[in-house]
Amino acid sequence: MFSRFFIDRPIFATVLSIVITLAGGIAVFTLPIAQYPDIAPPTVEVSAYYPGANAQVVADTVAAPIEQQINGVENMLYMSSQCTNDGMYKLTITFRIGVDLNMAQVLVQNRESLAEPILPDLVKRRGVTVKKKSPSILMIVNLFSSDGTRENLYLSNYATIQLRDELARLEGVGDITYLGQRDYSMRVWLDPGKMSFRNLTSSDVTRAIEQQNSQVAAGQIGQPPVPTGQVFQYTMSTLGRLTDADQFADMILKTDAEGRIVRLKDVARIELGAQGYDQSCTLDGKPSVALSIYQRPGSNALETARLVRLKMEELKGRFPTGLDYAIVYDTTPFITESVNEVFKTLRDAVILVAVVVLLFLQNWRSAVIPLIAVPVAIVGTFAIMAALGFSLNNLTLFGLVLAIGIVVDDAIVVVEAVEHHIESGLSPRDATAKAMEEVSGPVIAIGLVLTAVFVPCAFIGGIVGQFFRQFALTIATSTLISTFNSLTLSPALAALLLRSREQGGSEALPRPAYGLLGGWLGSKFLTAPIATYLKAHPTLFPGLDISWVALVGAVTAGALGGLIVSGILNWILSGIFRSFNAGFRAATGAYTRIVGVMLRGSIIVLIGYGGLLYLTYYGFSKTPTGFIPTQDKGYLLVNVQMPDSTSLEQTQRVMQQIEVASAKVKGVNHTVAIAGQSILLNANAPNFGAMYVMLDDFSHRESHDLSGMQSPPSFKRCSRTRSRTDSSISSEPPRLRALARRADSNS
Repeated sequence: MFSRFFIDRPIFATVLSIVITLAGGIAVFTLPIAQYPDIAPPTVEVSAYYPGANAQVVADTVAAPIEQQINGVENMLYMSSQCTNDGMYKLTITFRIGVDLNMAQVLVQNRESLAEPILPDLVKRRGVTVKKKSPSILMIVNLFSSDGTRENLYLSNYATIQLRDELARLEGVGDITYLGQRDYSMRVWLDPGKMSFRNLTSSDVTRAIEQQNSQVAAGQIGQPPVPTGQVFQYTMSTLGRLTDADQFADMILKTDAEGRIVRLKDVARIELGAQGYDQSCTLDGKPSVALSIYQRPGSNALETARLVRLKMEELKGRFPTGLDYAIVYDTTPFITESVNEVFKTLRDAVILVAVVVLLFLQNWRSAVIPLIAVPVAIVGTFAIMAALGFSLNNLTLFGLVLAIGIVVDDAIVVVEAVEHHIESGLSPRDATAKAMEEVSGPVIAIGLVLTAVFVPCAFIGGIVGQFFRQFALTIATSTLISTFNSLTLSPALAALLLRSREQGGSEALPRPAYGLLGGWLGSKFLTAPIATYLKAHPTLFPGLDISWVALVGAVTAGALGGLIVSGILNWILSGIFRSFNAGFRAATGAYTRIVGVMLRGSIIVLIGYGGLLYLTYYGFSKTPTGFIPTQDKGYLLVNVQMPDSTSLEQTQRVMQQIEVASAKVKGVNHTVAIAGQSILLNANAPNFGAMYVMLDDFSHRESHDLSGMQSPPSFKRCSRTRSRTDSSISSEPPRLRALARRADSNS
């Protein structure tokens, strides 16, 4: 018999369970933490920029050649592209779930290279980018001037030079884009009249700038072979690319037949400015440049956010005077809050199971065996989760919560069977062997049946199947580990621990348990009073840390108190058990009589059962359906669309009004507003606006109801402005970040 081997070798059974627990305990620290399983199909993004082109030109000259080559790439599901009037082109290729994202990027890169020869020269010169696309923004780092002395142009370039590369190297960071980006650029404003007078065209000016603003390899002087006697050898350093407006102004465009020189300053105005002004960003109404941090697929969101915060604190020490940063948009607090709540539920479930098991089995020797099965099965499941590539998320943790009630069942069956044979006069070892002969088959059957209930969920197709696969397999895995544990460790412990009532097997809890419980209660309730007393009398323990002395004293006092009152508490528990048994017997008798009455009126019972089935169907048909319920994630999204052809200045004015009005709404903590971008359309245009409304911390809010915040008075006030918005939408964030539209800026 399989179980007999472990009954005779309890140490071996214990070692197996310890190995399972250790494997799970080690694996849990390697599991990524997320709100939900990663269900988004892998995507690769191709982006290009055609300066000065409108959307139609970009579609004809850039989108068409690239999409003709990429269409049909291996394992592709579909692709979607976007061409905007600012010259930007983005193509998103979505692949089948499970495809290696690195290989997908290589395949797309190979296809894209076939289209490059026929792309416009300006596009090829700026380059076509192919990168793995992260699902959504993890957090936003806002860089701003605390004293107003730094303009956005300086902020943007400081972020590019000093921050972006440092953050991009962090573990878990997939991509970084800008909101309100300003890159230094030499802006040349041509005067058509002066150019016509001097018989020049814009192509002539462009050609001259390209020729004279280039890095030249000047070589060396005195490099061998040279005549004998050469003393020095110099490497030449030339000016190369020009760096200020005066140098550009002195560029020579042409020389006429009489030797007169036409310089760039004769036909143009030159200034150092930003490459583009098509987007602006503000933090609480103040000018800002924002870095959007995207999480790399499969990484730990909480760890990535922690590393970003640590790195920003480190980089802050190098900031020049008047420069500061803030991280107000961060999705990880909600993840932390939700995962912590599930962990609390897991803790409460373990405590509840322990109380119920002790209440029904009524002695610690019987109760400890099924309670040991809980950590072995639950912690051991983490090892399988790591092997399958799962994460610690709400669904897997919820699956473990449900599994707690399942994994104790098999062990309880074993304990009850062994106790029955012990009461019949058999020794604990013989009783365990006989009990396992009877219940091994049922225990295995129970495990297989429960597994068969959940495993089919793992084969559901599509996003729903991907979403619940981890949930189903987590429960199935814990059930199988529990079954194995019930055939190995549970009988081994039963043979060692169980005793007949005459041999002292009726004690509710052992004395050490009361000592531990008393020590824990002492640490909770006595530490502070003892510390206060010791601070008032510092001469009692000179040179020692008062907090540690208080903690040790509280634990010791509580433990001693628990040991002293252990006999009284056991007597009280025995009385509670006797009262419970009497009530349970009475309830059983009443239930038996009710069943007897129902058996005599089975037709009425069947009619009632049919009515219950109808009510169940009616309830299901009337209950609103949905994928995931609405949750308070700590922020709201606002999307604004102005009339077509609205200037960016007008959009900025409206966004300022919305930002000011939203800040007055109770519960709003910070706002990050972007003019020139649409969250819903994932596009940049001067008549678009977007805003992230960050709410107060979860612990500081009286209510988590978002309905009162989704229609702040700002929109009504904006409707009275001269430039009325076409549409202004306030809503809760997407329920699944992985399936949300990605709000990119020019990168």
